[in-house]
This record gives sequence, C-alpha cells and structure tokens, in this order.
Amino acid sequence: MSSRSAFPAADEIISAAAISAGFDQLAGKIQPLVDEGECVLLGVMTGGLYPLVRLSDRLTGDFVVDYCHATRYEGGTEGKSLRWLAEPHTELAGRNVVIIDDIFDAGITLQAVADFCRQAGAARVSTAAMVVKDRPRSASMGLPDLGTGLTVPDRYVFGCGMDLAGRWRHLPAIYALAAEANGGS
Repeated sequence: MSSRSAFPAADEIISAAAISAGFDQLAGKIQPLVDEGECVLLGVMTGGLYPLVRLSDRLTGDFVVDYCHATRYEGGTEGKSLRWLAEPHTELAGRNVVIIDDIFDAGITLQAVADFCRQAGAARVSTAAMVVKDRPRSASMGLPDLGTGLTVPDRYVFGCGMDLAGRWRHLPAIYALAAEANGGS
C-alpha cells in the first residue's frame, strides 16, 4: 500500500518566484539586525523551518540559528490552544532575537514566542512572517515587525513550510485549498 497522497484540489496563489523575491526582501530587513551582533534567528517549528533555512542562506555574518516548537494546529486545519513542545536551546539574554514563522494568522503563536523571548531577557525581539493571512484579528495583535509583504486570502493555505495534514510543506509556491475543499469559503 502506497503512503503517497494525491495533490489536493488547490489553487496556486503565490508563485515560487514571488516567494523568492519576498525572501530577498525579508533578508534585507533582517541583515541590519545580524550586523548589530549577538543575533539569534529563532524558527518556530515546524512551519518556520522552511523560511528559516531560506532566509539564513541569504544572510551574511555571524548569527545563531535555533528553533522552538510552539503549535496550535498539530497537523489539523483549525487552530487550538497553544502547546509548547520545545523551548529555544540558545541563551537569549542580552541577544537580538528574530523570530521567524511561516504565516501570521491570528498572531497567537508569534505573540507567545515573543513574550517568552522577552521574559528570557532578550535585548531586542523582532518578529518575521513569510506571509500574512488577510483576516480580521484583535487590535492587540499587531502585525509582525518584519515581513515579505506577501498576503494570502483567508483560506487554508499550504506550501513554503505550511502543511496540509502534515504534507506539502516542501512546495516552493503557496497553494490554497479549492473553495469546495475549503468548506465552500
């Protein structure tokens, strides 16, 4: 029995070329933070792995790459309460921390990780997301400090680190489930 799943009914909404240009733009915003020194790039797993690698390849100089694992989705398509699976491994006190995630949806995960870094004594905490979901959110949830300028519709999206039932994170473009597969929205 094959473990392969068929590609779902989906629309490409951001091309690989636009994603690459977005990473170039975001790396340009992060580079000055790296240049200041004592910089930690902190990827939020699992979705943040893809942008963390793509961005670190575009940066020069001395920086630490680390990760944490805080999740609300755990392979599902609906966010639940935040659960920490792994805290950062690097000492954050006195450092310039750039938190990197795949998508800014409701902002709950990114806010929790940023709060953790501040409580750990980070000198500066900056937040970055590859894409922002176009949806209403609480006024208390400000957008990431740094971003690509890429926006996705309020549909279930995957690719570039974002998964669909644990699959398709590796895709270089971003796809949205077709309206029929997305509950008609």
